[in-house]
Amino acid sequence: MLITQTIQEVRASLAPIRSAGKRIGFMPTLGYMHEGHLKNIDLAKQHADFVVVSIFVNPMQFGPAEDFSGYPRNFERDRRLCESRGTDLIFAPSVSGMYAEPALLTFDIAQMSDHLCGARRPGHFNGVAQVVAKFFNIVQPDIAIFGQKDVQQLFILKRMVADLNFPTKIIAAPTVREPDGLAMSSRNMYLTPEQRSQSSILYQSLQLGKKRVLTGERSAKKIIADMTHLIQTASEARIDYVEIVRASDLQPIEVIDGQAVIALAVYFGKARLIDNIILEIKGDSVNEMNAFV
Repeated sequence: MLITQTIQEVRASLAPIRSAGKRIGFMPTLGYMHEGHLKNIDLAKQHADFVVVSIFVNPMQFGPAEDFSGYPRNFERDRRLCESRGTDLIFAPSVSGMYAEPALLTFDIAQMSDHLCGARRPGHFNGVAQVVAKFFNIVQPDIAIFGQKDVQQLFILKRMVADLNFPTKIIAAPTVREPDGLAMSSRNMYLTPEQRSQSSILYQSLQLGKKRVLTGERSAKKIIADMTHLIQTASEARIDYVEIVRASDLQPIEVIDGQAVIALAVYFGKARLIDNIILEIKGDSVNEMNAFV
């Protein structure tokens, strides 16, 4: 496994791979990996001949009140995990290497970032789009893997690829869960034993929302109310949001139809946990979409 730290190094390492006609897969991460990341590497290997993983805590996606310096980091642990899953190259640039000068050209994500996490984290998705666009230009991958758990990020980046004509195919990876349904996340490490026990209420609430749709309820307001009531039974939970939006533009809907995202963000202590399910509704037919291209 190769380890590169500069743009010049990663480009030089990938040049012969590309010349040999091999497909390059890419998975950007903030590091501090868990089994969800590793399953995404497995997915990348199914679609590409050579897999690149980036490890970079991007300051552009952290707001003024968010702890960039405190984000968990353990490169040696991440290196071992990546190698154990057959990663071919790690790209671990420095902040100065990625942002050598103050950026004069930045992103402004319209509409798709004004609800869900975007409403609570202004500028976050602008920073995500900027760093991913930079990575795509540096690595020039044929495919890139993004997890469904960060559904707003996933949809925005799919739109960025389409709008800017990147020759990269985004593949969505299904959310990887603990046995009790909690979505795997680096932030789970912050949970106390009691908070961890209660946090399974998030997946239970999503399943309640799905059940309500399956039994014929189409009012987003009523389903949100039911989910909110269930989450509030967990004493450690502090709801940030529970929303139902259209999959196409991430705008809130009143009547659930077509492809809809049921999404939530809930605090347990200092850990802000997000999760979602995507439903496709056609008349009386309801299907959960676990992953899609």
